[in-house]
Amino acid sequence: MIMKTIFPAQTRLTLAVLAAFALAGCASFSKDGGFNSIEQITKERIGKDVKWARTDAERDTLDTRVAEILAKPLAVDDAVQVALLNNKGLQAGFYDLGISEADLVQAGRLRNPHFSMLRASRGDDYKIEQALTFNIFSLVTIPLAVEMEKRRFARMQQDVAMEVLRLAAETRKAYFTVVAAEETVRYMRQVKAAADAGAELARRMAQAGNWSKLNQAREQGFYADAALNVARAEQAHTVAREHFTRLLGLWGAQIEFKLPARLPDLPKTADDLPNVEQLAMEQRVDLQAMRLEIEALAKHLGLTKATRFINALEFGPARVLEGPRSDPYKNGYEVSFELPIFDWGGAKVAKAEAIYMQAVNRAAESAINARSEVRETYKGYRTSYDIARHYRDEIVPIRKRIAEENQLRYNGMLIGVFDLLADARSQIASVNGYIEALRDFWLAQSDLQMVLIGKPAMNAAPKADMTVPTRGAGH
Repeated sequence: MIMKTIFPAQTRLTLAVLAAFALAGCASFSKDGGFNSIEQITKERIGKDVKWARTDAERDTLDTRVAEILAKPLAVDDAVQVALLNNKGLQAGFYDLGISEADLVQAGRLRNPHFSMLRASRGDDYKIEQALTFNIFSLVTIPLAVEMEKRRFARMQQDVAMEVLRLAAETRKAYFTVVAAEETVRYMRQVKAAADAGAELARRMAQAGNWSKLNQAREQGFYADAALNVARAEQAHTVAREHFTRLLGLWGAQIEFKLPARLPDLPKTADDLPNVEQLAMEQRVDLQAMRLEIEALAKHLGLTKATRFINALEFGPARVLEGPRSDPYKNGYEVSFELPIFDWGGAKVAKAEAIYMQAVNRAAESAINARSEVRETYKGYRTSYDIARHYRDEIVPIRKRIAEENQLRYNGMLIGVFDLLADARSQIASVNGYIEALRDFWLAQSDLQMVLIGKPAMNAAPKADMTVPTRGAGH
């Protein structure tokens, strides 16, 4: 609907003041692009630095720092720091902040004015209409829209921070996996060496007629299994190392990074967290993000209700000429708005309400799931600690004592060399079992750290296969 009428100069002045006031309150881009909160959350939660490299100089600075860290064998904290500085997927995710902030700035700006003109003539008779209109209804909706976009921007900051924390947790798990895989390869090669010695001795004794074909076949079979396990361990190590390399964003000469020879020792005690659920409810970034989303949807619902009948009300000066071209213009104003005849906005409001209630229920589900996740992860952490400690304090020492006793018996010619080799294989197998248990503990600890601050990533780092056959001749 369009309406034109004459209006005095004071009205034009009032409109100009209103427009200037609206334009003066426009939102603007922040200096940090909203990244300071990401740095703060990362520092508070995991004690690491994260940087958004938006210029060549900033990228060069990060490259220099990464090179300094890679110059020495990587500890787990070093690996996490490299990933947070060098992972290109993470850097790409930071630009979601720029996109969201642009939406926020756009929401705070008054819509451009519309200029319309009609010109018609017949002979010396003219009809000329000219109007410059502003959407003054946006003066009412801009505060609601800005508030809604602020909530969305805050939610985006939480989402980006969550991706930083997930990358850190995944890098920790990949680190422990690849270090364990390297240890496994070394022990598998020791098993193969023992099996090779046994197979060679069995072959010579069989040639001399002092060894049965059955016993020789047993030793050869164990050697074949050991060689297969070495190949499997090397393949698992390759998969684990490449996964770790991708997380760190390394290529070229950087992939020659060095890792320590063994996993960190098992802590003296496991963490005791009787209030683990409450900690998760207070600290989890994903739950905080969902609360911000619900608040944003509530604002959007209010905006939807406010604009259910009218979402565009344009008002501005107009002038009209009717008659000869030499006649003066008639000054007035033009008002245009949508008439709610066919659509009263009920469907739009119902949709907004449904989206809001959907988010409320999903948030409730997330809170319930978070409590379950943290209970499950904490139980797994304590169990993995007990298993690793049992290996360290019981199984490995027992195997070592057995090996020492068998060495004495072999020196006294009470057992043969094949019994000694079989015992050595069993001892190596127990050590490999401890490596696997120790690796699982550090993975469980990483999962616990993650589940206390956010929802863990669905994809897990690959594990190395540590299966070692222990049967040989005489077993």
